[in-house]
Amino acid sequence: MPHPKPPHDAPQAPPQGARPEGSRPDGSRPPSSMRRLPVQERSAERLTRILDACAAVLDETGYDGLTTRAVAQRAGVPIGSVYRFFGNKRALTDALAHRNLDAYAERVAARVTGVEHGDWRGAVDAAFDEYLVMMRTVPGFGLVDFGVPSAPDAMPDANSQVADRVAALLALHLNRPLDDALRRTILVGVEVVDAVLQLAFRAAPAGDPALIDEARILLHAYFARSLD
Repeated sequence: MPHPKPPHDAPQAPPQGARPEGSRPDGSRPPSSMRRLPVQERSAERLTRILDACAAVLDETGYDGLTTRAVAQRAGVPIGSVYRFFGNKRALTDALAHRNLDAYAERVAARVTGVEHGDWRGAVDAAFDEYLVMMRTVPGFGLVDFGVPSAPDAMPDANSQVADRVAALLALHLNRPLDDALRRTILVGVEVVDAVLQLAFRAAPAGDPALIDEARILLHAYFARSLD
């Protein structure tokens, strides 16, 4: 069934003192697939409900079964509210992937505060373990995590963005420059471990323990070349 065409809202000036559209409180950019960024609390709460609903529907139907109408119904909002932010389901899941990445970075940073300064193994384990927690507990994460590989307009180079966040955290924790060598090392580690963890979670819903252990051993052995 075709979806109704998105409404054509007349542009409005943002309220006085509001953030410029296209920016976030921390200065980062929103997903390029989003039509607009909420500037009012009520609009931000509606966006949160839409993304929460997207994650829940993904768990029930998979990406192929996901529709904007189903998301609107689950969120309890008019279909026009979904189209206000997103043109299609790929844009919607792209925004969910960005939210996952932001949440992951925040949660890893919180874990790393409990690791002794300079302990790279502890910091790497914090990033590794938080990913496992999110895979097992965060709705929709197992299907989308940081991007939808089959979607041509989804978040590009998701692993590169994950690696950039982890590299920045490690550089701060180890008090070393965030240079190309560190970025490259973390990117290779992320790419390789991502492949092994995908295998682990295909083998068992909560991740095959033996494969997860192999992924951790691989990560430690590879990073030791550069970080010891």
